[in-house]
Amino acid sequence: MRIVVAISGASGAVYGIRALEALKKFRVETHLIVTAAAKETIHLETDRSIAEVKGLAAQTYRIDDLKARVSSGSFRTDGMVVIPCSMKTLGGIANGYADNLLLRAAEVTMKERRPLVLVVRETPLTLIHLENMARAARAGAVILPAMPAFYHRPKTISDLVDQVVGKVLDVLGIDHQLYGHWEGPRAERKSAH
Repeated sequence: MRIVVAISGASGAVYGIRALEALKKFRVETHLIVTAAAKETIHLETDRSIAEVKGLAAQTYRIDDLKARVSSGSFRTDGMVVIPCSMKTLGGIANGYADNLLLRAAEVTMKERRPLVLVVRETPLTLIHLENMARAARAGAVILPAMPAFYHRPKTISDLVDQVVGKVLDVLGIDHQLYGHWEGPRAERKSAH
């Protein structure tokens, strides 16, 4: 498989980094785009260097490189994830404002009818944010907010991050063991044995 991964400047850079780690582990070829704001967020929120993050991908691209392979529908991919997706990036995607490589790659993903997963990260949400999410969803994007579940009984922040990343992999059709999928209440499972 080949997936485009984009990290925008929203808080939650750890989601993008963990997605790259998981995709590498599952032998998925990743093509990475990191915004300037994301580089700042990675520096502020993690102990990872930009070089380390880029090293997790098969190939990386400059945000201003509109000639990159991922800017064309003829470059075959199995989908794209923007993780995390800032409201600025969401607005660009929802309104067809493809003035950088991330936005162009997202536009290409939608026009080619490939899965586009937007891991939006903001709270609270304004009506503009909600309308942009609805507009992007109508155009074919999957809106997957960074809202971890708790049915798998997470014990660490890593467990919460893995659950969100696992949901992304579910949408992209990639098998994983990042968290336990829902199998019904514990009482039901015990009585079934």
